[in-house]
Amino acid sequence: MSSLTVPSVYKKRKSYTWLYFLLPSIAIMLVFFIYPILLTFFYSFTNLALTGEAAKELKFVGIDNYVRMLHDPTVRVSIWNTLIFLIGSAVIGQQVLGFIVALLMKHKNRLFRRVIGTIVLAGWVTPEIVCALCLYSFFGDEGTLNAILSFVGISDVTWLYTVPMLTVILANIWHGTAFSMLVFQAALDDVPTEIEEAAVVDGASRLQILFRITIPYIKGTITTNMMLVTLQTLGVFGLIYAMTGGGPGTSTTTLPIFMYNQAFVNYQLGYGTAISLLLLLLGIVLSLFYIRSMKEQ
Repeated sequence: MSSLTVPSVYKKRKSYTWLYFLLPSIAIMLVFFIYPILLTFFYSFTNLALTGEAAKELKFVGIDNYVRMLHDPTVRVSIWNTLIFLIGSAVIGQQVLGFIVALLMKHKNRLFRRVIGTIVLAGWVTPEIVCALCLYSFFGDEGTLNAILSFVGISDVTWLYTVPMLTVILANIWHGTAFSMLVFQAALDDVPTEIEEAAVVDGASRLQILFRITIPYIKGTITTNMMLVTLQTLGVFGLIYAMTGGGPGTSTTTLPIFMYNQAFVNYQLGYGTAISLLLLLLGIVLSLFYIRSMKEQ
């Protein structure tokens, strides 16, 4: 009897051993991830504010903040600006440019890769606020770009006023392309050279090798990088705020900028947290889309 029960008890204890190792990670996630989300969710249903009558007494207002979002035209503008900024700087800019740079560096000598890699990485390792100030100086009325245009006889352009969204998109591309370059560089190095050499022997052109062998081979990496860059770009705040402040008007007001203005400029924290949940929902939807794409692949 005892010989049968002792192993079963030992096996039962052993089956729960993994839980003890996960407890620190679970505690960290509860304190620094789950709890802030739940607290934000609660505050989005309140009139939480930093000044005025609402600051004296916290009240539950139900879905008033969400109804206000539905009727706020600035919310729709912010969503549209966020999508433009996301597609322009992340989906098209960083993804495509990072892939092109990585492709051009493939099979090059070590010195060439180090020099080009260092130049591209310089934008990535630069703090976001420093990057914003550098690009502000570049696109400013008396900045470097207008100085170059004046040298070749072209009149100055007020870039930050006439095409503000383009300037912040280009700034984010310069700042974040290195991440995509590193990801694609590692993926391209794993593409078997034997397959490419066999395709060359069969008479395939470089474009045929690229679109029929290279890209399909690293399709999973492309999707994964797209998801990471998308989530990274959704939270960009300091770059846009330092360059344009969300203006002129609301031309570069993305959801993070609008959330900040409502919460810390207008002191409406309840409404600001509701906007933050809208940003969180957008990130979840895009993440599920990318995860589904990876599963299909």
